[in-house]
Amino acid sequence: MKKLALLFNLLLLSALTVFSQPLSSVAIDKLVERTMKTFQVPGIAVAIVKDGKVVHSKGYGVSSISTGAKVDENTLFGIASNSKAFCTATLGILVDEKKLAWNDKVINYIPEFRMYNPYVTEDFTIKDLITHRSGLGLGAGDLMVWPDSSDFTIKDIIHNLRYLKQSSPFRTKYDYDNMLYMVAGEIVTRVSGEPWEQFVEERIMSPLAMDRSAASFARLKNKTNVIDGHTVIDKKVQVVPRHDVKTGQCSAAGIYSSISDMSKWMICQLDNGKYGHDPVKQLFSTVVQKEIWSPQTIIPTRADKYNSHFSAYGLGWFLTDIKGTKQVSHTGGMEGMVTQVTLLPELKLGIVVLTNQESGAAFNSISNTIKDSYLGLAPEDWVLHYDTIVSKSDNEDAILIQKVEDEINAVINANKQPIIMGNFTGIYQDDWLGEVRISEIGGKLWFQSVRSPQLRGEMKSYKGNTFAVKWINRSMKADAFVIFNLGAEGQATGFKMKPISPETDFSYDFQDLNFVRK
Repeated sequence: MKKLALLFNLLLLSALTVFSQPLSSVAIDKLVERTMKTFQVPGIAVAIVKDGKVVHSKGYGVSSISTGAKVDENTLFGIASNSKAFCTATLGILVDEKKLAWNDKVINYIPEFRMYNPYVTEDFTIKDLITHRSGLGLGAGDLMVWPDSSDFTIKDIIHNLRYLKQSSPFRTKYDYDNMLYMVAGEIVTRVSGEPWEQFVEERIMSPLAMDRSAASFARLKNKTNVIDGHTVIDKKVQVVPRHDVKTGQCSAAGIYSSISDMSKWMICQLDNGKYGHDPVKQLFSTVVQKEIWSPQTIIPTRADKYNSHFSAYGLGWFLTDIKGTKQVSHTGGMEGMVTQVTLLPELKLGIVVLTNQESGAAFNSISNTIKDSYLGLAPEDWVLHYDTIVSKSDNEDAILIQKVEDEINAVINANKQPIIMGNFTGIYQDDWLGEVRISEIGGKLWFQSVRSPQLRGEMKSYKGNTFAVKWINRSMKADAFVIFNLGAEGQATGFKMKPISPETDFSYDFQDLNFVRK
């Protein structure tokens, strides 16, 4: 019995030793190549930092299917919402300098700032701007900047916040927000006296020697090694137009960087804001770092293999525990590219995955596999796991979209009397998105936003007073219902909207619009 027990213990120790071995670079290469093939991603870059050193940094695939140029450790990607951590760090620098405090009122710095509710306006703090607890709905107002092509400035955005109604009481619920991070960047601008874009480059990127990075695509000094964004349209990967975030909006999602530069950012974060060697310097204080990584807004947890006990949003970071270890992370998404940064501070471990396709399943498959190996967890086939989820979701989405198409065709075939288009044509006004023109062109109804030109497409009768608009730009994947309000004579007095597919990106916040005929 003793021999059997000894043998069992040796086998168990051997198994644990295998599980606790970090993935080798060769294993990471195979993982990334498989991930790219499974999720149709043209190019990916992956870096790992451990104990203050870069232990893996490599590019895979091509930066663009148009050029075939190879991805390397210096290839620049739009990191999108991973810019938010840079925004909170810039605020933290000003906190250290005692030029502002987290709980200062926003109206003290931006007197024209207004929310829909006067009480919320008066009590709204800087911390409220960056914790997704404002009471606004998910992605409220994003259509002012998404899809790319709109002409809204930061001044417009600040003014239009007053028209966005709350969907929940102030400070009671988590709902992700982009517009308020732009307001946070404007506070940095007004306090420092220089644009946020310049401030972040001078006060963070320059000290950390993030020499190739910039606050936006337009500000890049060298554009010779930059990815194109891609998406899958009709089962084929295609290049999509670049979304170049405007000055005044970059604090939410504008930064371009590489895994080489992002490794320096992760090392600084994992070392409580320290950088340099002799002497060591401090980008921001340990007190600021602790506040940034402290739970601010509770997020409901979901059962998963990591046995997480809590989930929250800090200041520019998502926070949770995985198998008893604190995880600090964020993702980012822009047209044609998605990214992820994952930090495990207790392990001094950082993982960054940058991609040039809109597949969150790709970065999750890579990050989860790598961090599992460092945590000593039994291997799981994350590629298969996410491929199963994505396939199911895509199939359900295709069935729904086909159902709507079939119902539209049935209406067209059944209509013996043509639609009186004059009942619907005209100019309609929404308080914050502005004018939309519904026109008759070639016997068809067309939708055209004045301030967001990419919101343009043909409208087809669906059911009753509801039409379905199909956008010309098919990479948007955001076709929508237009539900008209009709007067006594059958003429439209206004309309509301909602996405057709539940898979539509939340930044297409059609549900927040309310158009009235001018």
